[in-house]
Amino acid sequence: MIAHDPRWPAIRSALSGLREQRRFAVRIVDADCGAGALLIRAVRHARMLGFTAIEGRGIGGSPAMIGRARCAARRASDPAIGLEFASLTLDEALRAERDLPADILLWRGPITAAVSQAAILVIAQDDRTGLEKAA
Repeated sequence: MIAHDPRWPAIRSALSGLREQRRFAVRIVDADCGAGALLIRAVRHARMLGFTAIEGRGIGGSPAMIGRARCAARRASDPAIGLEFASLTLDEALRAERDLPADILLWRGPITAAVSQAAILVIAQDDRTGLEKAA
């Protein structure tokens, strides 16, 4: 459940830190987005903090879950928020992010070189080591 995702406090903290730096734009990628709930919550929180240009990209391997995420995104309509969900392999997704790294990458699993190149800040949950943040 999203309310209990151990990454949520780190996501809130990262977004607050970016706003304290007077940032108004943010790009968040969720590399295992499921039905999109955590990413949608993150972009809404960014909007509540005062971001005016918010890009969220959810990536998943299940076309059915991506379809659910797209439906949920349509209900979360806000002109300051752009949400995109794509069914890609994680390798394809990480390769696509290397050229223009996201501000925040939400990840499940160990932080590898490919993962760290995909974002400025990686917020990861590794079932073996717990919550990790890597800049």
